[in-house]
Amino acid sequence: METLATVLIILVLVVLIKSVVIVRQGYEYTVENFGRFTRSLHPGFHILVPVLETIGAKINRKEQVLEVSSQEVITKDNAMVTVNGVLFYQIQDAIKAAYQVEDLDFAIMNLVMTNIRTVIGSMEIDELLSQRNVINQKLLSVVDEATIPWGVKVTRVEIKDITPPKDLIDAMARQMKAEREKRANILEAEGLRQAEILQAEGSKQAVILEAEGKKEAAFMEAEARERAAKAESLATTVLSSAVAEGDQKVLSYFLGQQYITALQGIVTSPNEKLLMMPVDTTQVMGTIAGISELVSDVMKKQGNGKTALKEQPVKK
Repeated sequence: METLATVLIILVLVVLIKSVVIVRQGYEYTVENFGRFTRSLHPGFHILVPVLETIGAKINRKEQVLEVSSQEVITKDNAMVTVNGVLFYQIQDAIKAAYQVEDLDFAIMNLVMTNIRTVIGSMEIDELLSQRNVINQKLLSVVDEATIPWGVKVTRVEIKDITPPKDLIDAMARQMKAEREKRANILEAEGLRQAEILQAEGSKQAVILEAEGKKEAAFMEAEARERAAKAESLATTVLSSAVAEGDQKVLSYFLGQQYITALQGIVTSPNEKLLMMPVDTTQVMGTIAGISELVSDVMKKQGNGKTALKEQPVKK
């Protein structure tokens, strides 16, 4: 009897221990009664009805990462590429995730791979390599909508690697090199063109400035000749007036000045020891004496004029 009681006590303890369920944070358990879903257990301490209730599924409610296996995909322009990726999802409804799909990870994996083939097959290789964000957005939209009946929220879909075949990579490298050489040649041609334009502009500006300088010099030379002509005309007028009045000294001054000017243009001999002079040097001396006398008379007249101004009484 004691042995039977001990066995019964141990059995009761085992049943009670089996009836106690502790759900960890981030998880949700489903409870089944003879295989039929009855309720779900949230994080915390719970007691099940012995024998009648059992745990059906343990659902992870945290965000999870699913690696998308590599696969070969044919693009729109018949290029074969190898693609893989990664997917982030979170279970929003534990009951649907447990009872609406058999293997949730396997189902999501196949769904993503199928849609990757669909999206990439509609794009050319150049678009595929330069528009990953577009691919990610399309995949996210399609997969998220398809997993709603399973109680799953797909948060992100990212394409990790897109690997074209080696011959295509070599062709793309040659194309890139050709494009860079083309741009370099265009830039070099533009530089030469700009340099020629600037050089032509500089030459044009130099010609304009030279023409303006010649114009200004010609204008100044003409003005100088005009002034010299006016001075000569005035001198001739004064000389004519003096000759008309019978003043021989003025005429002597004029002739002496012209004589001296002519002497300045006489060229000496190559040995610089012989000086060619006019034969009649006495005439030159007489002319110089006449000039001196003329200057003296002018100075005397000016002096008399000043004395007369000083002696003139001041009128009140």
